[in-house]
Amino acid sequence: MPLHRVRSLLGQPFTPQPHGDWDLMRDAPPPADRLMPAAVLMAISDEREPQLLFTRRTAHLKRHAGQVAFPGGRQDDGDTGPVATALREAHEEVALPPPTVEVLGTLDPYRTGTGFLVTPVVGVVPPGLTLRPDPGEVDELFHVPLAHVLDPANHLRESAQWQGQLRHYWTIRHDRHVIWGATAGMIVALSRRLETMT
Repeated sequence: MPLHRVRSLLGQPFTPQPHGDWDLMRDAPPPADRLMPAAVLMAISDEREPQLLFTRRTAHLKRHAGQVAFPGGRQDDGDTGPVATALREAHEEVALPPPTVEVLGTLDPYRTGTGFLVTPVVGVVPPGLTLRPDPGEVDELFHVPLAHVLDPANHLRESAQWQGQLRHYWTIRHDRHVIWGATAGMIVALSRRLETMT
């Protein structure tokens, strides 16, 4: 998956269209202004075979414990917007220096079933950076080839009971890692937007 396609996509103007977990549910989504703003960083390493950075959250966290996720979190009052939030959180969680990130742009906001409106921020980082997970939030850092996660053949739709209802979600597997839920949903959204490019 060459990076020039991602660069080209994010260089095009678009009107943000919120989507997310609610698109896979029968419930009506809550209004965006009732959701907590948040952002994540989709950090792509600039190398011959681009890699996408993931974290695995620690087991003791109150939300999404043990899940695979992008670095990110809720927007603080001092943040100037989603890009600032994503860069700050990535620095806090994995010691990724903000100046090393070439921000390409943002994707459509993603509404989660847990009450967040997450803006994915896509950035390119140099290969070989020394990253350190914050032990209070992150158990593990790992990379997956960008081509693998964007391949629709690897996007599996699954379902499970959650809060007494059958919920549907996306899953992407690679080696021993299972990427699912909102993280996988954002990847699927990026993949579909790339597919529409001529």
